[in-house]
Amino acid sequence: MSYTPGRFVWYEHCSNDIAKARAFYEKLFDWNTELTAMPGSDPYPIIHNGDNGIGGYATTQAGAPSRWLSYLSVSDVDSAYKAALAAGAKSLMAPMDYGSAGRAATIVDPTGGVFSLWRGADGDPAESETTTPGGWIWNELATQDEKTALAFYEKAFGFSNDAMAMPDGTYYILKQGDKGRAGLYRSKDAKMPTQWTPYVCVADADATSERARSLGATIVMPPMDIPGVGRLAAFIDPLAASIAILKPDPSMG
Repeated sequence: MSYTPGRFVWYEHCSNDIAKARAFYEKLFDWNTELTAMPGSDPYPIIHNGDNGIGGYATTQAGAPSRWLSYLSVSDVDSAYKAALAAGAKSLMAPMDYGSAGRAATIVDPTGGVFSLWRGADGDPAESETTTPGGWIWNELATQDEKTALAFYEKAFGFSNDAMAMPDGTYYILKQGDKGRAGLYRSKDAKMPTQWTPYVCVADADATSERARSLGATIVMPPMDIPGVGRLAAFIDPLAASIAILKPDPSMG
């Protein structure tokens, strides 16, 4: 059993129609879903990429937007929750146990980014230098206030950052030690809500983007090349949740 605090280790699709979400993603990425018994509640649909459990599906509260909810591994949920609130976050769900699976809390950062804190009872999913197609490869925060967001994640969770000059602004890589864990940037679209958007590794960004469109997704960023990173695209799924895809540059390993 091992842990990697500072890494996003789980992603949960939250919507008002789990069956519709499953149908879309299982056709898009060839994921499969298995129901896992949870004490005192309905079975939890776990997303599998091959043999690996990588996320789940959950029903949103009435009126809540659909989203992919990112889970950040922490050494202790209660202390991380308190540190986050002290650094300016607001609570959406206080720390609580999920049966014997682990302990979690959900917060919103000072700029509006929603995510969860997680400590799994059985450790974190194994980390690999390479990502197989269908697995999570990156996570990215788009915000209207990148300076405030950066200060929060550094103070609350001890991230450092590398700043990269881009044609349309600065892109920040949040790091734990020498490991890049996520990206953060200022959105050019003032109407775009602050949100975390996870990236799925794919073998062909163009074909996957077209398949997503044919299954009912709205393409918000057509496939494009980023030197040294790879070919990526982003879309809104049929439930109105944002997600992105990346075919990594071979130099990424």
